[in-house]
Amino acid sequence: MLEVDLIKRRRDFNVEITFTLPSGAKLGLFGGSGEGKSTVLSCLAGLEVPDAGRVTFNGQILFPPPLPLAHRGIGYLTQEDHLFPHLTVCENVLFSLSHRTRAREQLWIGELRERFGLASFWHAPVHHLSGGQARRVALARMIARKPQLVLLDEPFSGLDRHIVRELIQVLSEWQQMLGFTLVVVDHQANIVKQLCPRVLVIEQGRVVQDGSWGQLTREPATPLLASLLAPG
Repeated sequence: MLEVDLIKRRRDFNVEITFTLPSGAKLGLFGGSGEGKSTVLSCLAGLEVPDAGRVTFNGQILFPPPLPLAHRGIGYLTQEDHLFPHLTVCENVLFSLSHRTRAREQLWIGELRERFGLASFWHAPVHHLSGGQARRVALARMIARKPQLVLLDEPFSGLDRHIVRELIQVLSEWQQMLGFTLVVVDHQANIVKQLCPRVLVIEQGRVVQDGSWGQLTREPATPLLASLLAPG
């Protein structure tokens, strides 16, 4: 169970969010740009420290006090790939694994390589990759450690639609296989909708609606949400 009750003060408004999410479930945080969605994810990842509240995951206290990033067992992917340009695809994917782990899990590494479609450029320098290829490498590196909680902050921004569809399918398959808890932030409804059946709508740092996409579409809680969901 992911249990979140946090307050993070910002210059323009305070982000005050409370929700619970069963282990292995999927949740979207949806809303316009600058409404506080990424702040929530950053606090869960440990990159920002909440000003008050309590965050736990599967019985482990993430805050307070803030648990070091290395002990959180979290996969976190943003708009930036943050790949190491001087390393190959293989070296990037395996970066977070110890040499002992690599030797013990050769079958797992091979599965990552094949399922993410990395075999043809496994030993290539990452600076030679296209945007879609680089994002596959970033996803594979995140999954390599078998995280129990995966946080995605607009990870498909700037990619072509067909590449986004492929990556969403791959990510969904891994979520079913590994059973990790998934929290997705995006301001594009079609992306969040494909990954998460439940969604929290956030405006000015507050949850204004919590429900399914059908509920949001039938009865949007605010004019802003209605405009975000409008066709075209």
